[in-house]
Amino acid sequence: MPKFLLIFMLVATAISASDSPSRTQLPTSVEPGGLILGQTVPGSTVYFGARRLLLTADGRFVAGVGPDPKGQAIFEFKYPDGSAEKRVLTLLPREYAVERVNGLPQQTVNPDPATEARIAAEQARVAKARERNDDRSDVFGGFYWPARGRISGVYGSQRVLNGVPKNPHYGVDVAAPTGTPIAAPQAGVISFAETGLVLTGGTVLIDHGHGVSSAFIHMSRLDVAVGDRVAQGEIIGAVGATGRASGPHLHWGMNWFDVRLDPQKIAVTGP
Repeated sequence: MPKFLLIFMLVATAISASDSPSRTQLPTSVEPGGLILGQTVPGSTVYFGARRLLLTADGRFVAGVGPDPKGQAIFEFKYPDGSAEKRVLTLLPREYAVERVNGLPQQTVNPDPATEARIAAEQARVAKARERNDDRSDVFGGFYWPARGRISGVYGSQRVLNGVPKNPHYGVDVAAPTGTPIAAPQAGVISFAETGLVLTGGTVLIDHGHGVSSAFIHMSRLDVAVGDRVAQGEIIGAVGATGRASGPHLHWGMNWFDVRLDPQKIAVTGP
């Protein structure tokens, strides 16, 4: 084959590949705290940043961005035929409020060294539960609100607790009377269930698959144990005011591994 013809064919192939429609379904943008759902060719290799993503049998995958993402939201795909593609999502701007909460137990705001060590150990156990990564597909169903009530705290807000600036609030608070039932927002497996934690009191985590989990804290009652399989809408416990709380409410947090997500951007029904 003449050399110039070979070069022409290679260039033409490259142009054709770059101009061809993507074989991957993805949104074009994402807001901080957002959950990203996509679908690609089954059997592909997919990376979001440095993390390789699990794919379902039909090519679905999940990723997420935190409250203050750095850089770009970049997906890289290698398809079964050997071709590759990169997709960059636009990161939308977002502003956060300042929330002031008073009347908290002072020991939970400025803990002594022994209590700080206990808090660190408790948080390490929760972080370990969030590392689970399996290919169950619960996460691809719609998420319902776990309790009804007034929204009393929002995601990303800068917290000032008893007058002391603290970390931002990574979840949504639903004010409701003690004993109000808490329902699983989506099916999953209980990956953590403990009472008496210093900051979070009664705490339950549900693993929804693909690194996505829900956390429920300040609970007055736990009706589940680690390893239990729960269905969407199943009661897992009750609202309370345990841990660092000024009154009865449910704190619902969501994560993609260690990335904090905003449940209000994910839930499909109102509180």
